[in-house]
Amino acid sequence: MQRTLVLIKPDAVQRGLCGEIIARIERRGLKLAAMKLVQVTPELAHRHYGAHVDKPFFEGLVRFITSSPLVAIAVEGENAVDVVRTTMGATNPVEATPGTVRGDFGLTIGMNLIHGSDSPESAATELALFFDDGEIIDYERDIDGWIIES
Repeated sequence: MQRTLVLIKPDAVQRGLCGEIIARIERRGLKLAAMKLVQVTPELAHRHYGAHVDKPFFEGLVRFITSSPLVAIAVEGENAVDVVRTTMGATNPVEATPGTVRGDFGLTIGMNLIHGSDSPESAATELALFFDDGEIIDYERDIDGWIIES
């Protein structure tokens, strides 16, 4: 099993899309292992988006991600990173396939509704930024035998 971080960004929270996005993740067969509403601080934003600190859009990104609460979710499942990224759609919503979160609800790159870790390694790092030890729960679901081949 693989874990990844999903952030339902401030624009999706403000638009009332949290339930729809969570439902899409669950309908793919992924399991929620932790979830919370977070008001991102500038410090957390800098840590999360540190790779972009020298890019011209960095300050705008920090302003956006700290502008309103977001929903942080630890998601678990087979190939969770790739499944989440496919469910999200292309970063630019104009290029995102219909049926994806961004393809169905997004219009601009700056407000693209959702973040998902891009690799298992970045997932581990990002999960540690948003969840403390003990907040991510291991549990069994009865339906997993109907979702995941043994």
